[in-house]
Amino acid sequence: MTPRELFDGYAPFIWRTLKYQGVAERDLDDITQEVFRIIFRKVDELDSPPSMRPWIYGICVRVASDYRKRARHRHEVLVSDAPESTTEATPSSEAERVAAKRQLTEMIQRLDEDKRAVLVLHEIENIPMNEVALIVDCPVKTAYSRLAAARKHLTTMLSKANRSEK
Repeated sequence: MTPRELFDGYAPFIWRTLKYQGVAERDLDDITQEVFRIIFRKVDELDSPPSMRPWIYGICVRVASDYRKRARHRHEVLVSDAPESTTEATPSSEAERVAAKRQLTEMIQRLDEDKRAVLVLHEIENIPMNEVALIVDCPVKTAYSRLAAARKHLTTMLSKANRSEK
């Protein structure tokens, strides 16, 4: 597989994986590039696995973990509100959709790593559960159990969020 084919085939998967592993949106492009540097450096060492996705997913998880450790030491002040000029230019329904998407992403990031991985891979990436189990290195029944627990936890968080908005 050429570097271009690797990039075209896996860039969206890597980007989404990093996003749900807690990489800030402003840093996604840089961290995605970091993942690809590792992939391109190590791809020749692979013994042609049946699927590269588990290997790439593992790289993403490690790079995101390193990123989160580094992020704790930053002295930036982050704001969650967009500038008013952006909000005014966006129709209210679009603004609500963007806010809901941001809220869901933040809730997914609060899940513990095992549950988050299964939920993102199965529900967002649409990967069959038997492949998800291979990627996260657990039995299929355990993967289904983690998915159920993640859904339950998300439902609880959404209920609490809805109650606090009223």
